[in-house]
Amino acid sequence: MTWRLGLIAGEPSGDLIAAKALAGLKLIDPQVRPEGIGGPHLAAAGLDIWHPMHALSVFGYVDAIKRFPSLVRIYSDVKNRWLREPPAVFLGVDAPDFNLRLEHRLRREGVPTIHFVGPSIWAWRYERIHYIREAVSHMLVLFPFEQAIYEKEGIPVTYVGHPMADAIPIEPNQFAARERLGLNQQARIVAILPGSRASEIKLLAPRFLQAAQLLQKTDPTLQFVVPMVNVHRAKEFEEYLKQFPVKNIRTVMAQEQAIGIADPIAWSVLEACDVALVASGTATLETALFKKPMVISYAVSPLVRKVMAWKSGQQRPYLPWVGLPNVLLNDFAVPELIQEDATPDNLAREISSLLRDEQRCERIRIRFTELHHTL
Repeated sequence: MTWRLGLIAGEPSGDLIAAKALAGLKLIDPQVRPEGIGGPHLAAAGLDIWHPMHALSVFGYVDAIKRFPSLVRIYSDVKNRWLREPPAVFLGVDAPDFNLRLEHRLRREGVPTIHFVGPSIWAWRYERIHYIREAVSHMLVLFPFEQAIYEKEGIPVTYVGHPMADAIPIEPNQFAARERLGLNQQARIVAILPGSRASEIKLLAPRFLQAAQLLQKTDPTLQFVVPMVNVHRAKEFEEYLKQFPVKNIRTVMAQEQAIGIADPIAWSVLEACDVALVASGTATLETALFKKPMVISYAVSPLVRKVMAWKSGQQRPYLPWVGLPNVLLNDFAVPELIQEDATPDNLAREISSLLRDEQRCERIRIRFTELHHTL
């Protein structure tokens, strides 16, 4: 018998893992009829798209305020549709501000609600756990330490592992990746990943490029490769490159994304490089799964920092670490340079240290391999 699945994914990473979950569900029961909000991966997997995923893609608090009216309209539309004709179950993937509110309403009406990808309550605003208990019938979490948090709070939970750990090989093939990208097999290569949002490019690209300039003063043969998520981000980055020119730098563009692959170009760059300079976020976990030593960095504007502190009641996360690899390993396995510490001098110094110290890099690779198996 055909049954309806309500499904909402609000970010590219959520679109990818939701598509993998939906594909697995269809193997178990081909009668499922999914409907809701998603991106290209979910559309290819058979989701009936009511609204495009990019309509929910909000980049920071300021963007959320600007887009509040459209978000309210979309929320009201999907909520009313599912209240009139309730689905057999609702699956919300990531996008916690949107999905948890919807899950809370649907669960009150008797719809079982599953939330996939736990919000980072371990870093910010732990008190959200009480709202999650009311909104969610069952949590699916990506990281092993999260399971104990929800179990302690009496919330049904299953640790499912991270889909990227299946998609990325345990043993990266640096030679093949350099062949694909046309890179010199003997060169020392630094990958630069300044983020996928305009605000990230604005705040991080100048620092990263100035750090690259400093590195090339000590090693003119050093090469840099920068994967860009789309044409808009590439143009923005190129403007900063004109201000802070770097020799032996190459920008590469993401190809058409395929189901099961998050970003083929970025993954090839990470597989090909020796070390990486990475904006904090999902890319740090991808870098770790490719076993690459890295320096993690991030910065937000003073306004965004004030809004974050106001909304969370915190000046900084609960944990001493920001990057996912360090959080998962419960240690500063790789350096983090955040906000005022993210100066070109500091960034260059830490990258240079990794390039010089092969024994340290090998220890990092061993720890990242253990992490990969865990996920």
